Amino acid sequence: MKVITAPLAHLGRAVLALLAITGRVTIFASDGISHFFRPPFYWREFLVALGQIGWLSLPVVGLTAFFTGGALALQIYAGGARFSAEAVVPQIVAIGMVRELGPVLVGLMIAARVTSSIAAEIATMKVTEQIDALVTLSTHPMKYLTAPRVLAALLVVPLLVGVGDIIGIFGGYVVGTQQLGFNPASYIKNTVDFLEFTDVFSSMVKGCVFGGIAATMGCYFGMQSGRGAQGVGQATKASVQAAAVLILAANFLLTSVFFSS
Repeated sequence: MKVITAPLAHLGRAVLALLAITGRVTIFASDGISHFFRPPFYWREFLVALGQIGWLSLPVVGLTAFFTGGALALQIYAGGARFSAEAVVPQIVAIGMVRELGPVLVGLMIAARVTSSIAAEIATMKVTEQIDALVTLSTHPMKYLTAPRVLAALLVVPLLVGVGDIIGIFGGYVVGTQQLGFNPASYIKNTVDFLEFTDVFSSMVKGCVFGGIAATMGCYFGMQSGRGAQGVGQATKASVQAAAVLILAANFLLTSVFFSS
């Protein structure tokens, strides 16, 4: 009997632990969002977060999108050649970058760069008792540390996604016109004509959701960090893992909502 019940007990404990952390993260996120609408709002922290999340992420986002768009054009051309459908390269690159690859790649780059940075910074503040110092100065940690970062991510990551989409399409354009022999004017026309408002809108919504996930995970695991350097390292690792998995899961759900029919 023990052989049968032991695996079920392990499974039950895992499910309960998952539900518990889901509840804690949900409460944490709702608490952070509520501080958007309650004064005071720390504009300096918000502007610093805008620069760190947005401006400083542009190089890695741009390079990732450019090379992905170029590689996508090569792959579509090679695959389309099997069915004499090479002409669809501009259309498929555009829809692939805007609907899926652009938002997901930007989200994962933000998770790798921004989530880890936020988690490490806040965890270090907790280890060195700087968060306790904020409390003694009558400054709410959620209002000072979480709300500005989450709001900045919600606003700036969609812009990064838009930039990534454009650069990715440009990468496909460069490869298509310089290496695959497409006419530049025809390539641009096919790209513009094929994209619809729903494609662009879904990309921006995904960027907003992914940005919120990335910043929230960084703040949450930073706040929950254990003591010492090991605690900081574990919090940083856990935040990136959680953000990446949640971004991919959210991408599936949002794609189902926008393009299920």
